Amino acid sequence: VQLQASGGGFVHPGESLRLTCAVSGSIRTFTDMSWYRQAPGKEREWVARIYGGGTTNYADSVKGRFTISRDYSKRTVYLQMNSLKPEDTAVYYCKAVRGSISSWGQGTQVTVSS
Repeated sequence: VQLQASGGGFVHPGESLRLTCAVSGSIRTFTDMSWYRQAPGKEREWVARIYGGGTTNYADSVKGRFTISRDYSKRTVYLQMNSLKPEDTAVYYCKAVRGSISSWGQGTQVTVSS
């Protein structure tokens, strides 16, 4: 399976972006799909997850500002990011898990700066 992340860019604090993770095959069979991010000089960190049944989880740092969702027909997972802060600046990655197998997409850069 191949994952293609897109939608990153440069925004000012308080603005919004929507990231897209397009998957080469059906997303119905994944155990869960997640977004991670990695800021310069820092380790990659988990941001949000959506399980097969639809349950979602968020890191405390983005709770209330970010929303993960999916569209089966488009084989796509989204990350809506509102009220962006400079500390959200990072390369964002999507990840799909099917059983014991994890697949990663390439990253998309998000820069939040005044």
